[in-house]
Amino acid sequence: MANIKTEDEIILFEREMKEFWTKLKSIYGTEQINQTLALRDSCKESIKALSEKWSKKLKEGDLMIDKIQEYNNEILQQSQRISENQEHLTEIKSNLNQEEEQEKDLIDSIRELKEELMKKREIISSKNKAAKERVERLRKSKVLFEERLGLEIRRIHNEQLQFIFKHVDHKDPDKPYMFTLSINEQGDYEVTSCIPPLDCIAEFQLKVRETNNFSAFVANIRKAFTALSCKQSA
Repeated sequence: MANIKTEDEIILFEREMKEFWTKLKSIYGTEQINQTLALRDSCKESIKALSEKWSKKLKEGDLMIDKIQEYNNEILQQSQRISENQEHLTEIKSNLNQEEEQEKDLIDSIRELKEELMKKREIISSKNKAAKERVERLRKSKVLFEERLGLEIRRIHNEQLQFIFKHVDHKDPDKPYMFTLSINEQGDYEVTSCIPPLDCIAEFQLKVRETNNFSAFVANIRKAFTALSCKQSA
């Protein structure tokens, strides 16, 4: 039913168009109609040409917009790369500054270590000099003690000196009385052993450290051994 209705409408439209053209021809004539149709066709061609022209321009405009957008994107990417490079340069500069500070600290530490080493060398040199002087005094005293006090001095392990007294006990002149002496890390005299033991040995040790009078130190120990021998014999 719908198709039949549509066909009827088409037939009716065609009939009306024929009647319209028939009336138009009777009013204006065939020549005027042809001129109107020609003008219409000319307008169509002009409109078509303009449409094509503007369509082309629009396409060119679209291409230009795309190109500009592409340039903008490229500029944005370059800006991002520049920003990243600037951040990287800033980081490198910061690292260089830190390395310069570390280098300065290292130089200062090395300088301080050198100064400390020089001071230690001076202290060691001073101690070595004092030790040599003490050894020399001991050497000079050795002859005196051996001749007058019946003293024998021996060098034993760990750079220690052993002092052996004889002629202390009148009943047994060959009986040895001895003590062992060393110089500690502080450069002071230190008695490491005493046979037979003396209660006053610590006092003698402290006094020789204060006065540095080694001869008196050895003489006092011999006197103490003599007193002990007499006490034991009584």
